[in-house]
Amino acid sequence: MDTLSTADSDGAIETRGIEPVPDSERHGRVRELFPTWVAANISVLLLTMGAALVVFNQLNFWQVLIVAACAAVASFGMVGLLSVSGKWGGAPGAMLSRATFGVRGNLFPGSILWVARFGWETINAVTGAYAVLTVLDLLFGIKSNTVLIVVTLFLFVASTFLVSGMGRKALNVCNKWSTYLFGVFSIMVLGYLVANVHWSEVFAKPAGTTAMMIAGIGTIAAGGISWVPTGPDFARYLPHKASGKKIVGVTVSGAGIVVVPMVLMGGVMAVSTPDLAKAQDPVSFLGDILPTWLAVPYLLTAIVGMLLINSLSMYSAGFTAQTMGVKLPRAMAVSINAVISLVGGLLLMLVATSFLGSFITFLVLLAVSFSAWIGVYTVDMLRRRSRKVRYDAEGLMDTTPTSRYWYSGGFCWQAMTAWSIALIAGICFTKCDWFTGPFASTPVGEYGLGWAATIVISAAIMALLPTPQENTPAPAATEAEPATAEAATELETATV
Repeated sequence: MDTLSTADSDGAIETRGIEPVPDSERHGRVRELFPTWVAANISVLLLTMGAALVVFNQLNFWQVLIVAACAAVASFGMVGLLSVSGKWGGAPGAMLSRATFGVRGNLFPGSILWVARFGWETINAVTGAYAVLTVLDLLFGIKSNTVLIVVTLFLFVASTFLVSGMGRKALNVCNKWSTYLFGVFSIMVLGYLVANVHWSEVFAKPAGTTAMMIAGIGTIAAGGISWVPTGPDFARYLPHKASGKKIVGVTVSGAGIVVVPMVLMGGVMAVSTPDLAKAQDPVSFLGDILPTWLAVPYLLTAIVGMLLINSLSMYSAGFTAQTMGVKLPRAMAVSINAVISLVGGLLLMLVATSFLGSFITFLVLLAVSFSAWIGVYTVDMLRRRSRKVRYDAEGLMDTTPTSRYWYSGGFCWQAMTAWSIALIAGICFTKCDWFTGPFASTPVGEYGLGWAATIVISAAIMALLPTPQENTPAPAATEAEPATAEAATELETATV
């Protein structure tokens, strides 16, 4: 059985690992999630993605607005809904997933989620490094070179590691202030664009096809989908009485207040600067579009934002590593991600020929790989609500055959079957730069709905298969578990 930590997580440096949080430490408030999800989306990559909607998908202003809004609601709606399980069990998503897939079965989806997290952290690290290089160029005229790229990327990844190791309370403080600063400078950038963009050209652009709009929703939503399995990580300190409906609302509003205007601004910028969507460097264009006095502070704020995005990601990745059996404290487990981000970032900055092409391909594969988990996990949550079955803290921590979630040989065959079939089907519907699936020419593939099909397939199979039977639970209940009656109604109140 895994060792339970008794360290109080209220300090500046969080030492608690994957073990469920007891009621005595559940001091979080739902409103604290707002700056968390704002900070999770402070990335200039959203500008590039908005530009891609105009340049590649051929969408107009109003279509970009609709795509951004739909993507934010759909993806972060799922993040908020599944975050409710975090306050039910008081544990990270990767840990609660043991109850769904089995103690051993959880290693398979967990490993894919962990690898996908490496890619996301690498993309953000590269973007942050490019932002630093752009600021150095604008302020001091220092041009990028191989040595400077290596040093800049190393410093960015190291800073990310240090912040993520401080834990939840430190991240909450950083998120709060970065939200204020980013909001101020974003309003200034928006005001500059309103005053200087040729709006006649923006609104004169013809509308694109419905297919390209739907495909665009999937591309933008992929970023939010990647946060779904880690949503419970940030809700596990909430008391049981916290409103599920508020969790969903705060999550969607926190993300949407950044995603929608950022994507829209990128689309507007692309009308006058179409090369924005094709640039190898996804950041330096801001120095051409904005005056230096505005570009520099905006980029500095964005650098902090991207550092926090990676810190949040590494924070959750540490839990995933521990859940998979890495016998290290969470802060040490995070170091594995930091090293991989550094190596992957160097390859992307020094070897890859197309940043945007690699990024879009990664997003497509990311959405599919996470969607198979989402469908299965959602059905398991709904069953726990209807059957009034709660998460068992001892069972989650127990990795032996005595665990409540051992099922058959450590595997929940229903969950594993649904997840495996859906993952394979989703890949078959996928089309990207690296490969084309056999079903990519179908309407599902053409409309970029492979991720949605994956969720539906995994959920449908899981729902149709016999309900998994958990092993006999330990006689002693734990304080990290919600009351049975309360657990039965929380997800119901979270439905918006």
